[in-house]
Amino acid sequence: MTMTIPEWTRLENSAIIYPSCQTRKYAAMYRLSVTLSSDVDKDKLDEALKTVIHRFPSFRFTVRKGLFWWFLRRLENEPAITRTSGLESFNMKKNAGYMFKLSCTGPRVDLDVFHALTDGTGGMTFLLSVVAEYVRLTTGTRITYGKWVYNPFEEPDECEIEDGFDQFSGTKGALDNEEKAYHVKGRTEKSDVLNSLGVSIQENQLTDKARELGCTVTELVSALMLVSLQELREADPSRRKRTNIRMEVPVNLRPIFGSRTLRNFSSYIYLGVDVSNGNLSFEDTLREVRSQKSLYLQRGRLLRRIAANVALEDNLAIRCTPLFIKRPVINLINHLKGDNYSTYTFSNLGRIDLPEEMREYVRDIHFVLGRTRERFGSCACASYGGRLNLDFSRKIAGDDFERTFIRNLRSLGIWATISVPSEPLRPEHGKDVPAKAVLSGKGLIPKFLLSI
Repeated sequence: MTMTIPEWTRLENSAIIYPSCQTRKYAAMYRLSVTLSSDVDKDKLDEALKTVIHRFPSFRFTVRKGLFWWFLRRLENEPAITRTSGLESFNMKKNAGYMFKLSCTGPRVDLDVFHALTDGTGGMTFLLSVVAEYVRLTTGTRITYGKWVYNPFEEPDECEIEDGFDQFSGTKGALDNEEKAYHVKGRTEKSDVLNSLGVSIQENQLTDKARELGCTVTELVSALMLVSLQELREADPSRRKRTNIRMEVPVNLRPIFGSRTLRNFSSYIYLGVDVSNGNLSFEDTLREVRSQKSLYLQRGRLLRRIAANVALEDNLAIRCTPLFIKRPVINLINHLKGDNYSTYTFSNLGRIDLPEEMREYVRDIHFVLGRTRERFGSCACASYGGRLNLDFSRKIAGDDFERTFIRNLRSLGIWATISVPSEPLRPEHGKDVPAKAVLSGKGLIPKFLLSI
């Protein structure tokens, strides 16, 4: 049975913040990158994209403004391969309406995503499915489809385009009281500059050390980052500096709440230390991280926070408030209640296991977060083929944090390969040819414009 793809649908709860904060110079962006064993044939990659896009209907939406909310509107035009550029905000109107850009340079395939489209899990599933189809087209290899790689010739499932947050509507929730966090200072670069550094580690080094310490890889890396941030704060000459050092760690909600959606379905937790009585040792920091992660990842605790956010969106007074009033308020709340509460962001996609037939063609996988608004930087992580890649990105000039982290990593006997800039952030020169969006529906005033 063929699935009916709606002409428009509401933007999901966790994604509302992204168009609210978007400006000409800033947008919540990330890049997923796959390096193949040989240079990419652009025409074949374009053919693969045009085949796979029909398997991922949620990727054919563009974000539009209504009178009360943002909405997703279906696109009728096909996407195209673009030029590899810096990881920065792009004009969707000139990108044929699409909220992603797929490009290639040498053996590398890059997917740049505006976060209103999907989270890292959804984006990586799409990219790897395109790469799998490219491998099939260029080598004739028969692909075994599974978790990260979808069969482009199968019909999509309704559950893949559902709003995962709908299940929390009407559930009672509450938000935690948070304290403002310490922010690292530095000379801010121009808005189109994103400094980066790549750290590649043999995965077994980290897993062996984590097993020795009785923790997970995410907990180990988070603790090392918090220790490094403590050292940066200690060297900060500022007289008034906050004592809470906190990391924002995104959480994939799909396995926790049993969802298969390919739209945004993630939340976050804070992992941190209070250094008002002095810096904590690595061992004490790791104990704090393990305890907090265990507590904050409890299903009931996550549900309480998510339900509180959904209840705000469902509130009749808020629903009836025009968007031109809501947008600056949401932007301000995100600044006061979001950016101020964390020092740094660390996002880990985890281990990516590809079908055996693809492994000889895929050399490496990277995940990079775009420029932050208030925080000085962030780090994203993906593991593939026995290597764990940490891609650091920052908007300030100084690389003190990265150097301190690497030194602390080596103090545990873990050695890494360093690349500057990070491999996925090496652009090519030139300009894209603007392409126009073709929207579904023929009405002059789409129904979603007036929906609350």
